[in-house]
Amino acid sequence: MRSVPAVLLACLALGACAHVRSADTRLPTAYEASEAPYGAPPVGAIGLDRWWLAFNDAELTGLIDQALAANPDAKSAAARLREARATREESFEKYLPQGDASGSSRRTKTKQLAGTVINFPGFSSSGVSKVDAANFNVSWEVDVFGRFFATQKAARGDLAAARFNYEGARASLAANVADTYFQARGLAIQLEDARETSRIERSLFDTASKRADLGLAARLDADRVAGDLAQAEALAAGLEGQLQVQRRTLLILAGRIVEPTSNIAVEPSVDRPPPLPAALPSDLLKRRPDVREAEARVAAATGRSDLDILAFLPTLNFTPGLGWQKSSQPGFSTTAQTYVTGGAVTLPILSIPRLISEMRAQNARTEQAVIAYEKTVQTAFAESESAMVQLEADRKRVALLGDGYARAQRGYNSAKLGYDRGLTDLQTTLGAEQSFRATRSQLTAAQVQALRRTVQAYKALGGGWPAEQFPSDKQAR
Repeated sequence: MRSVPAVLLACLALGACAHVRSADTRLPTAYEASEAPYGAPPVGAIGLDRWWLAFNDAELTGLIDQALAANPDAKSAAARLREARATREESFEKYLPQGDASGSSRRTKTKQLAGTVINFPGFSSSGVSKVDAANFNVSWEVDVFGRFFATQKAARGDLAAARFNYEGARASLAANVADTYFQARGLAIQLEDARETSRIERSLFDTASKRADLGLAARLDADRVAGDLAQAEALAAGLEGQLQVQRRTLLILAGRIVEPTSNIAVEPSVDRPPPLPAALPSDLLKRRPDVREAEARVAAATGRSDLDILAFLPTLNFTPGLGWQKSSQPGFSTTAQTYVTGGAVTLPILSIPRLISEMRAQNARTEQAVIAYEKTVQTAFAESESAMVQLEADRKRVALLGDGYARAQRGYNSAKLGYDRGLTDLQTTLGAEQSFRATRSQLTAAQVQALRRTVQAYKALGGGWPAEQFPSDKQAR
């Protein structure tokens, strides 16, 4: 016991060497993107918790709710959360009294075959003996150095990391469903445009054929329009297949794989993206689930480092017990009852080099967790600012292309009317149509991209989960 003070001093010295540095999570004070490009969010606007409600799309809301309830990724994350809860409870229970009751019964029949036969009252060399016993031995580690609190810190960190992983998986799933849904709506618009182009090309082909039949134009004009008509019909066929794939993807994400794709209603239109709520870079530290998961892993690693330091201290165990035994032999029997009180002290001596190596390895893992936390914060800021800056650019593109589309449509309508009346040639009409269709295609792509970028921005800002609500076991099933 004289060596205990020396061990305590060594443990304190090792603890000082194992100090975990603070993570560098400094961020710019603001995003370099103009705030609220479409104006400030209205009073009572949907917050980040359920950002998809801001799109006012019942089909989208239903798909996301179904995916959060039935998608395998969400179920797997919930199972990991339940596992983390059970693991935390298991780590705490080791500090409670441990012990199991045991019982035994043994019957022995002895028959002497040779030698001197002994047979007098109280003892015989032949006969039946029986021994019955029952024991209840207990072992309890008396935690006087705080190992329980270090274990609690590590277990809580692991549980919090699992909780944020669960929420991050659900947030990613919601964003994935919304992104796929808006892609499907973009394909529906393109398909409708391709069918409209086919109709227009058919009308031009009929007009060119009639003029050629009347000798007012060359047959070459009708042949050229026929080629454009075939391209438009081929494009429509390809878009139908792509839209079918996107609808099936939505059904799979929503956990409705056995249903027909016709059950997914995809309107060939896009709405204006909703405004983003006001946010600061520092909000990422309390909103993003991946950032909070990385922070929780630092806490868990720190708790394990504390446990490795406390491993140098003595371990005290209280070992009481209770026993009962009955023994009977030919000629006599005995019954005994025992009560045991005692304890044990374990002091590491020769295992110190191993403990030092384990402590150094855990310190390195803790440093890795700190670095991972810093990197996660930096990545979160980069993603959020990038999404907001590009969203602003997409909104400007939509505004510019919208004006250009209106002008190109007026130009094409005029050229088509002139061609039908014989006032303009086919080349002028086709040129106006190509400009009109190209502008329409770019506008549709920009509108869909703006919606998808809005989804990315909501996700990057930490949307899609209740930041303060801890899911219960029933909710995580």
